[in-house]
Amino acid sequence: MRARATDARRAAVLGSPIAHSLSPVLHRAAYEALGLGGWTYDRFEVDEEALPGFVEQLGPEWAGLSLTMPLKRAVIPLLDEISETAASVDAVNTLVFTEDGRRVGDNTDIPGMVAALREHGVEQVDSAAILGAGATASSALAALSRVCTGEIVAYVRSAARAAEMRQWGERLDVEVRIADWTEAAGALRFPLVVATTPAGTTDALAASVPERPATLFDVLYEPWPTELAARWSMFGGAVVSGLDLLVHQAVLQVEQMTGLAPAPLQAMRKAGEHALASRTDPRHRTDNAR
Repeated sequence: MRARATDARRAAVLGSPIAHSLSPVLHRAAYEALGLGGWTYDRFEVDEEALPGFVEQLGPEWAGLSLTMPLKRAVIPLLDEISETAASVDAVNTLVFTEDGRRVGDNTDIPGMVAALREHGVEQVDSAAILGAGATASSALAALSRVCTGEIVAYVRSAARAAEMRQWGERLDVEVRIADWTEAAGALRFPLVVATTPAGTTDALAASVPERPATLFDVLYEPWPTELAARWSMFGGAVVSGLDLLVHQAVLQVEQMTGLAPAPLQAMRKAGEHALASRTDPRHRTDNAR
């Protein structure tokens, strides 16, 4: 499918909670830059129980869906086809409806991570560390399998999380060494550190940033910067943000849903930055801030 400016097509992001998703901001900015005046992109609060009914009632005007938690795994039984990338981590964040009505699932988080790293000059590293072992960590591990040629160490809080990361490593054919979270300060000396933890979790590590840090990829974008990212930048290290990831994965979604490439990366990034500024600075706040 190749989008036309006169098409009246729909897309949306689903999840729970979803009220503060930036996806509508990014996708609408892309449609405007591409001249797709007939395209709309909305967001809907949908949980796992409601997902099958929501998808079943969609009409032929729907081009695709973006999926966030807790739907990335729940959507898989509803698909006709799933990409190798998505299958490798049992997570789908992109559903595209083909012209013949098929539902095709993909994961743009993984290539989005790789693209965000490359934009910041990280093509290949000989070792890397992952902070955390939650849902995002599996995608980070898959992304690192494409850029890291040597050891990957995951710093985790529990034996259960350690077992999960070992399982993901085996599934992705990546050797993962597990370290306890109490040793997480040691992660900061790796050439690439990927922080996948919730807000506030890495704050205590900020005091341990080395004098010459390499590259930090912090998947958070709000609040930003995190204490770790701020300290990292102050010491001259390179920082890749969660907004970088969000924009790059959205670029790939826009290209898949519209059939138009390249998607307008810079226009989407600018829209995302403005939306985040509107949330944090009352002088820029609007009713449409997301």
